[in-house]
Amino acid sequence: MRDFTEADDPFALFADWLAAAEKTEPNDPNAMALATVDADDLPDVRMVLLKSFDGNGFVFYSNSESAKGRELAHTMKAAGLFHWKSLRRQVRLRGPVEKVSDAEADAYFSTRPLQSRIGAWASQQSRPLESRFALETAVAKYAAKFALGSVPRPSYWIGYRIRPVAIEFWSDGAFRLHDRILFSRSVPEGSWQKQRLSP
Repeated sequence: MRDFTEADDPFALFADWLAAAEKTEPNDPNAMALATVDADDLPDVRMVLLKSFDGNGFVFYSNSESAKGRELAHTMKAAGLFHWKSLRRQVRLRGPVEKVSDAEADAYFSTRPLQSRIGAWASQQSRPLESRFALETAVAKYAAKFALGSVPRPSYWIGYRIRPVAIEFWSDGAFRLHDRILFSRSVPEGSWQKQRLSP
């Protein structure tokens, strides 16, 4: 196997690592810890699912009125972390965030399971909820509303793309002598610089 520290393209290396994780991780190899900052400059973090990536960045979807949506609107910057315990690897990335196009969001939304599409309408994500029954009532209401037709994407359910200016690859080493390489650039359109980091 080629030494990953010799890689020149971080997106190609990420693709290789994600493919390996898809074979070994028992649940959600595309799970990413997403870090944002709120209006009080307090950091916040939660798990989201990576839905696509390419040379332009890493895409996930959420309710723009949720806590993460409000925090992203505040700074339009984020950091992400993938940790694959089975492979003893992790990838960190960070950079500015942009919204994906409505067409891209519509296309992905249409692939979601029916109940997930209805749930996007029923849930006021991150906001106080009176009871589980209230949520189930909202789900039933929207299930009835859309019973005879397709479920359109709510305007507040959007996609975000992290356009990384830094991507770090970490691989576990004996006695905590890990291998780390960092790809960095000053702007998302720039050329990558690579350097090895001390463990």
